[in-house]
Amino acid sequence: MATATQIKALLQSHGTGDDERFYAIALQMAAAEARRGHEALAAELKSLVDKAKQRKSPPKSNLSIFHVAQPQGEAAELLEHVEPTCKISDLILAEPLRLRVGRILEEQQNLTRLKEHGLRPRQRLLFTGPPGCGKTMTASALAAELALPLFVVRLDSLITRYLGESLSKLRVIFETVNRTRAVYLFDEFDSIGYTRDFTGDVGEMRRLLNSFLTFIEKLTSNSLVIAATNHGERLDKALYRRFDDLIEFGLPEEDHVWETVQARLRGLNAAKLEKSKILQAAKGLNYAEITRACEEATKEMLIRGYKMLTTPMLISALTERRLFLNH
Repeated sequence: MATATQIKALLQSHGTGDDERFYAIALQMAAAEARRGHEALAAELKSLVDKAKQRKSPPKSNLSIFHVAQPQGEAAELLEHVEPTCKISDLILAEPLRLRVGRILEEQQNLTRLKEHGLRPRQRLLFTGPPGCGKTMTASALAAELALPLFVVRLDSLITRYLGESLSKLRVIFETVNRTRAVYLFDEFDSIGYTRDFTGDVGEMRRLLNSFLTFIEKLTSNSLVIAATNHGERLDKALYRRFDDLIEFGLPEEDHVWETVQARLRGLNAAKLEKSKILQAAKGLNYAEITRACEEATKEMLIRGYKMLTTPMLISALTERRLFLNH
């Protein structure tokens, strides 16, 4: 027979619309009945789950508008709903990085099958790397591919100067994480995740970090929790073992620089760009700055009425972005 815990979990997943969790629990119950020798009941439960899955039609598009269970009360002040803007195929990533992101996606798409065998998919992720290298876009792409809402944690609302208030707010966030399946992004995570040995630390921040470690370790839902930071070296070492995967983003290599330029200038007359000169001008810039330079060069072409985007125009824009960063 089903345990009280399983019945409670079934009701919770049904109430929040978390179908995958509902199916996983039902299949766990079927497996338990089979072990007890109740083969007919186990087969009936599995058949009911299969029929329920067939009635659920997949979304027409991963980027289509779908109903989002908006956070209520205090959670609404702490979580910002962001519409996904891209898919995994839109990302320009090094092949090893693309494979690791793809593995996360595949595990999430097959979480019911994994949970049937007592396995848990990767869902607690740590993204590190320089700014503008794709951390936020990858979180957005994962949400789009899984047809899940993306909620960004408002750290300015989470971290307060009042003793104990930040801990209460963090608890509200994780209650939402466990209640509503979505992708939750803690951007600029180093603001709360820095090393507990930091000499400027205060007791409140140390307690906030300890609470985060506890909450993420006890995660019970099928939500994805992503912590992203530009300063991985500042993070407390205790954090790393609480995450299922560490994804390190880096500056684009030459092939990816050129791929980014071509993608951002697609549809424009820019066929005569000198690749070697463009790559030299873009050396050391991140994806975001290269994209910004392409936009600036395109605006100049349109405003001045030119019919073609030239190499000097793009080099000028790339140089300007470098000067801006080095200022």
